[in-house]
Amino acid sequence: MNFKLKKRYFDGNIKSGFVALYSSKSIIRIAGGLFGIFLPIFLYGIFENNFSKVAWYYIASDFFYIILIPLGAIFLNRLGFRRALRISVFFGAFFYGTFYFASVKNALLISVISLTFLVLWRITHWIPYHVDFAKFTDKKNRGREVGLLEATTDVIGVITPFAAGLIISRAGFGTLFLIAVAIYLASYIPLLTIPKTREKFSWKYFQTWKEFFSRQRRANILAYMADGAENTVGAVVWPIFIFELLKGNYAEVGFISALITGTTIILQILMGKYVDEKFSKKKFIHFGSTLYALGWIFKIFVITSFQIFVIDAYHKLMKIFLRVPFDALTYEIAADEGHFVDEYTVIHEMALSFGKVAAMLLIIPISLSTNLSSTFLIAALASIVLNFLRAKKVAEAS
Repeated sequence: MNFKLKKRYFDGNIKSGFVALYSSKSIIRIAGGLFGIFLPIFLYGIFENNFSKVAWYYIASDFFYIILIPLGAIFLNRLGFRRALRISVFFGAFFYGTFYFASVKNALLISVISLTFLVLWRITHWIPYHVDFAKFTDKKNRGREVGLLEATTDVIGVITPFAAGLIISRAGFGTLFLIAVAIYLASYIPLLTIPKTREKFSWKYFQTWKEFFSRQRRANILAYMADGAENTVGAVVWPIFIFELLKGNYAEVGFISALITGTTIILQILMGKYVDEKFSKKKFIHFGSTLYALGWIFKIFVITSFQIFVIDAYHKLMKIFLRVPFDALTYEIAADEGHFVDEYTVIHEMALSFGKVAAMLLIIPISLSTNLSSTFLIAALASIVLNFLRAKKVAEAS
C-alpha cells in the first residue's frame, strides 16, 4: 500500500510503512537526543570519572548483543517483527528510566539492570527496524528517504542537546530522564499503523556464525565493523573529551553541539536526492570517507570551544557525504537479499557490535597511557575501511 505523498523531493509515492517507521524513529530520536552526548558523560560521572569503566560498560552491552542476537532473531520468528517493534518501545523506556535511580553507590547494580534492558531493546528494535526499512523503501527513493531521516535527526539535534544542557544545569539528570522516558513512550503511537511484514529467520545459531565468517561476506563485514568502531569513538569518546575540555559545563556542551548540527540540515536533504539521481554511491562513499577521516585527525588537535565548533562543523558536513550513501547502499544490499533480508540484518548488527568491542578494547590501553584524543586515530582508520562495502551486483551505480 502506498502513502499518497507527492512532493518534488520524492520520485513518486512513498509507502505507509516508511511513514510509520519515520514518525516513530523521529520521536525516539527526540528522546535519545536529550541524552545523546550526555549519556556517556552521565556514566563517566557515576563511575567517578573513570573512563575505563565507561568503556567496559559499552563493551559488555555489545558483547552480549553479539552472543544473543542470533537467538533473538530465531525468537522473533514467533513474536513477529511488528509486535517486536512495539514491545521494544517499553524496553527502551525502561533502559532510560533505570538511570533515574543511578548513583555512584549503586553504579554496578544499575549497570547490570540497564544493560539487560538495552540488549533486549536492541534485539527487538534493530532487526525489525532494518528489515522493515529495507522493505518499505524502494531503490529510486532510498537515498532520499535516508537523507530525510538523517536531516530530521539533525533538526532534532539542533534543539535537544541545548535543551538537555539547560535541563541538567537547572534541574539535574533525574528530570532529564523522566522527560525522555515520557517522549520515548510516545514513539509507540505511529507503530500502531505499521504494516505487517512476513519474514522468517531461517538460519540456526551456529549457521549464523558460519555465515558471519564466510569469505564471500568478508568485505562487507569489515566495512560494518569499521562503521561500529567509528561510531563508538564518536558516541562515547568524543562527548567525554569535549566535556573535559569545557570543564564540565553542561549548558556549553549542549549549545555547541546544537550549533554545529544546525549547520548541516539543508545539505543532508539535498544529499539524499543526489545519491539517488546523480552519482554512484560508491564514489560518494570514497570521497566522503577520505574527508571524514581527515576530520578525526583534525580533532586530535582541538583545545578550545571555538575549535570544537569549527572542526566538528566540518566533520558533520563531511559525514553527510559518507553517511547517506553508505546507509542507502546498506539498505539496497539488504533489499537485494530478498527473503534473506533479516539474515543479512543480523550479520550487519553482529559486525557493528564486533567493531565497537574491538575499538573499545584498543581505546582502553591508549586512554591509560596517553590522552583520549589519541584514540581518534582509530576512528580515522575505520572511516577509510568503510570503502570495503559493496553490493553483489552493480546496483550502486544507480
